[in-house]
Amino acid sequence: MKLVRKDLEKDNAGQVTLIPEEPEDMWHTYNLLQVGDSLRASTIRKVQTESATGSVGSNRIRTTLTLCVEAIDFDSQACQLRVKGTNIQENEYVKMGAYHTIELEPNRQFTLAKKQWDSVVLERIEQACDPAWSADVAAVVMQEGLAHVCLVTPSMTLTRAKVEVNIPRKRKGNCSQHDRALERFYEQVVQAIQRHINFEVVKCVLVASPGFVREQFCDYMFQQAVKTDNKLLLENRSKFLQVHSSSGHKYALKEALCDPAVTSRLSDTKAAGEVKALDDFYKMLQHEPDRAFYGLKHVEKANEAMAIDTLLISDELFRHQDVATRARYVKLVDSVRDNMGTVRIFSSLHVSGEQLGQLTGVAAILRFPVAELSDQEDESSSEED
Repeated sequence: MKLVRKDLEKDNAGQVTLIPEEPEDMWHTYNLLQVGDSLRASTIRKVQTESATGSVGSNRIRTTLTLCVEAIDFDSQACQLRVKGTNIQENEYVKMGAYHTIELEPNRQFTLAKKQWDSVVLERIEQACDPAWSADVAAVVMQEGLAHVCLVTPSMTLTRAKVEVNIPRKRKGNCSQHDRALERFYEQVVQAIQRHINFEVVKCVLVASPGFVREQFCDYMFQQAVKTDNKLLLENRSKFLQVHSSSGHKYALKEALCDPAVTSRLSDTKAAGEVKALDDFYKMLQHEPDRAFYGLKHVEKANEAMAIDTLLISDELFRHQDVATRARYVKLVDSVRDNMGTVRIFSSLHVSGEQLGQLTGVAAILRFPVAELSDQEDESSSEED
């Protein structure tokens, strides 16, 4: 997704102009749209024309309309988005108040205006527009003296850094110059990895090279990490995966990504994090039920006690037609973040999101046990008796 323009007032009213660039962006757009918003986009309208002789014909004309959104239809298989509403801006082909359906298209910009942009919607725009958020795979393609540090998103590969160091040949009886240059090269690659790879987002780092370069580099990197007590690298050691490539050039990354070991490891990496969070919740529910709550009422009660460590919430809840109910979910998310909790927003298009939907769509793993809501209700009713 590309952000063209963002005009927000102090009260968070305003408009945003975006260009969806890939099918996944249609899903993001679907989650941004709400009934009552105003949407301005290019569309095709069938217009009846009358000629001088009185004969009536109809033409399909491309025009730009501004609609007040009344219905939103998303086809998840074809990633198509249709928005139905009434025209709210003068147009030479369409009367004010006339109904029209806009089909949003990839690579064609639209402007969305809202009376209130909340934190969840703004965060979704940020994530959709920032390639680093969708890039949950990173890769270091290298050969002696040349390395590329890349981020791999579902749709493209971004080169974040290129490291080039001239490495002298080994001479008979004297390898010191070669070894020093190689060490300098490895050090620069390590720095590039730390600077450009966000380990909170990236689930797997491929280290690809011909020969033994990748093994030597990884040995050097983790030896240095132990010496300097570099927690970032040591904690994420399991994310590094060594694979073969024919060279250190960017195009060699394709070979690395086709490796069977890699494909099994990378299958739906982003979703894997959601699956783990849900699995942790089920384990907690089994072993310590007082630290696993689900259902809005119970989760809000736990939040009042500042007990939520991880909040699991389905993005389906933020598409609720009732503004007050939606605001309640947004308030819960903001409050958990303010209390230093982690918020995981699940995609309802994914298996883990469907499972969470069966648990009312909202659940929480708690820092400490909280008495069950039902127990408290029983106590209060017995006191009243």
